[in-house]
Amino acid sequence: MTIEGPDRFPRAFAAAFGAQDADAIAALLTPEAGVLTLSGRWAEGPDAAREAWALDFAGPLARARLVTGRVSATPGTADIVVLHQRYVVSGVTDGDGEELPRIAAIMAATLALTPDGWRALSLCLAPLA
Repeated sequence: MTIEGPDRFPRAFAAAFGAQDADAIAALLTPEAGVLTLSGRWAEGPDAAREAWALDFAGPLARARLVTGRVSATPGTADIVVLHQRYVVSGVTDGDGEELPRIAAIMAATLALTPDGWRALSLCLAPLA
């Protein structure tokens, strides 16, 4: 998947997340990307990120969905952008499979324009208090 502008990255991420598609999320990353998943798993590189997201999607995020909210993008250079995307997360379950209340989360990502389109150099999806 080619992301043609940094403004399209949050929806592409949300679509991959909603489909529980760890491969699609890994495809949004640069080879050296660092990733922190919503459950707190740290991964370096697309392969490790794929494994981390797959574990999350097999557990508490198996039915989770993201709804996009406010976004801000701060250009660093012509080919680097710092992105902050708010989401509402629903469908997260506890250890007994019971659905938890919706939570607010934020994705903080540094995006780079690569020959394959915009990709994340770093991506952190964290709950907001």
